[in-house]
Amino acid sequence: MKKISFLFAFYLLIGLGNAWACDVCQANQPEPLKNITHGEGPQGDIDYVIIIIGIIIVGFTLFFSLKYLVKPGEKNSNHVKNIVVDEGSL
Repeated sequence: MKKISFLFAFYLLIGLGNAWACDVCQANQPEPLKNITHGEGPQGDIDYVIIIIGIIIVGFTLFFSLKYLVKPGEKNSNHVKNIVVDEGSL
């Protein structure tokens, strides 16, 4: 399992180098986004707003999903999760 994890991590590191922009794309992108990806960058200010809103939504989603995954906080004995927990103890 450790070999597979190491190979997967190594593949990701090698693969990320291939995702960087080529010289032509890098010249056409705005300064903050140079050398990140292929193609044109954002076309206007509204594109930056959309990107920032998307990053905020993904950040909140990641935070709360991890928070409730690690510590759900449900203590009600009638909660639906207890059906599975009680069934496993039979």
